[in-house]
Amino acid sequence: MSNRHPLLAGFFAFGALMCGLTLLLLTFPGTELDQLWRLNPEARRGFESLGSLSNLLMVVVGIACGMCAVGLWRGRRWGTLLAIAILSVNIAGDVFNAFGRGDYRSLIGLPVGGAMIFYLGRSNRRSA
Repeated sequence: MSNRHPLLAGFFAFGALMCGLTLLLLTFPGTELDQLWRLNPEARRGFESLGSLSNLLMVVVGIACGMCAVGLWRGRRWGTLLAIAILSVNIAGDVFNAFGRGDYRSLIGLPVGGAMIFYLGRSNRRSA
């Protein structure tokens, strides 16, 4: 039985592409692409406050999402485990943003990420 997750692979591939776009925007400020920051101006300020560390963060997250997408697409157990790890870190970040920074909008990520982890956990147990 194949344990492929093509929709979740697409989700993580999209995440990797967005990390690449963000890295491009951070590396080459002042271009026409800067108009994209209007979609989330708070993100731009957050990345700018991190300085060059934001570039490293986007590289690491982008590589992790890309690897995860490949693993999920191929139905590899490590892809499922990496997805669960990435989603868990994201949930922790959402909790921090909600209660540490007072941005309660981030709480929407809890049920979404939790449902994805639940689904992946169940499929991972079935394949083991």
